[in-house]
Amino acid sequence: MPASSSSLAAVPVPAVPEAGSAPSTRTARRGRLHALDGLRLVAALMVCLYHYAGRGGTVSASWHQSPSRVFPTLSQVATYGCLGVQFFFVISGFVICMSSWGRSLGDFFRSRVARLYPAYWVALVLVTGAALVLPAVVHAVRPDEFLVNLTMLQQPMGAPRVLGVCWTLWVEVRFYALFALFVVLPGVTYRRVVLFAGVWTLAAVVCRTSGNELTDQLVMPEYAPFFVGGLALYLIHRFGGDLLLWGIVAVSWLLGQETATQALWHPGAHGDFVRSPLVILLVVTLAFAAVAAVALGWTGRANWPWLATAGALTYPFYLVHEHLGWFVIRVLHRGLGLPAYPTLAAAVLGMLGLAWLMHRFVEKPFGPRLKKALKKSRTPAVPAPFTLPKR
Repeated sequence: MPASSSSLAAVPVPAVPEAGSAPSTRTARRGRLHALDGLRLVAALMVCLYHYAGRGGTVSASWHQSPSRVFPTLSQVATYGCLGVQFFFVISGFVICMSSWGRSLGDFFRSRVARLYPAYWVALVLVTGAALVLPAVVHAVRPDEFLVNLTMLQQPMGAPRVLGVCWTLWVEVRFYALFALFVVLPGVTYRRVVLFAGVWTLAAVVCRTSGNELTDQLVMPEYAPFFVGGLALYLIHRFGGDLLLWGIVAVSWLLGQETATQALWHPGAHGDFVRSPLVILLVVTLAFAAVAAVALGWTGRANWPWLATAGALTYPFYLVHEHLGWFVIRVLHRGLGLPAYPTLAAAVLGMLGLAWLMHRFVEKPFGPRLKKALKKSRTPAVPAPFTLPKR
């Protein structure tokens, strides 16, 4: 939904602060959005359930058979858990817009690096170590491939991924780069975010028919609607809703449900895991509706402190749950003979416990240190101008 300057000028909105100005009283009164922390954990648990009980492949070897036979009913629900990724992207659009308001490009860069890398590096080490101990589940990568994984750029480099879930991090990194270049660098404002959302939506639609690999990689047409919807929902939260913003959300939802259905449903598909296009539509709709409820302030009473902890655990849990969870399932179920449902519960709780340890002993101490270290810029000394000696 592209928006020109003239059309934006005609939209009645509250006083629109320029970059660096203080937040509006509406936003300042609400403080931390604990419900958003809870939604992040819900999205992570959806993906976790999908990896443990809603798909085939490697996890089938850990269960010693397809999860569809281990969990005949649960597996039919868990197969939709992969849509937790799209849910994440809506939340990410909301959170990135919120956290970048009033920040410089340097602040934005440092906050993203300090947030993403410490837990990511530890997860790489843990999963690689587990692969060396029990290669029957996942084989360890070569040393050169592991080192490339440290950059988080292994996917465009064509190197194998240590963490199966890190393909989504590459999507997030590209979103951060686009938002930083076109919004954070010139300064975050209402009009700039709206213009960015409109142009990105139009570019994503055009990319669907271009068939150009480079533009697909840059514009991400299959995921752009979810990020754009999150951006618009944050503007609604901050400034109040109007026809323009709700129109952006509606278009994002319409495009997003289509891209999700195209990716996850195929006519006439047969196998252990079959998805319905109607259920995909329902899950995508619920994802947008949940974030919209936060934007409208309907979740204001959900201010329990434990939700902040739940949100803090989401990222490390997301990083380690897949491969390490498969190790736990193989050891407990195939090795020790623990029944399926207790094994499933133990795997989820074990990964949450590991995520807490990573948050407590990695993210909390080393994230701020990394951010502080990045802030220390070295200004090269300017040599004094050469002058001839006086006679």
